Amino acid sequence: MNPKTLQYLMGHSDIGVTMNVYTRLGLEDAADELKRIEALELARKEIEKKPDTPPEQLLFRSV
Repeated sequence: MNPKTLQYLMGHSDIGVTMNVYTRLGLEDAADELKRIEALELARKEIEKKPDTPPEQLLFRSV
């Protein structure tokens, strides 16, 4: 869930409270984010190679 939405629903005046109470990150979360960054970089390289053609679905999957 979007943290700001959760903040509103829980009635927290400070997003820090929401993030500290309801956010748990682990190694899998970090690995998933690194994969997204890698996919975005591959999509950027694809666009640089073919600037006159529309990007393939790889770009939209990584964003």
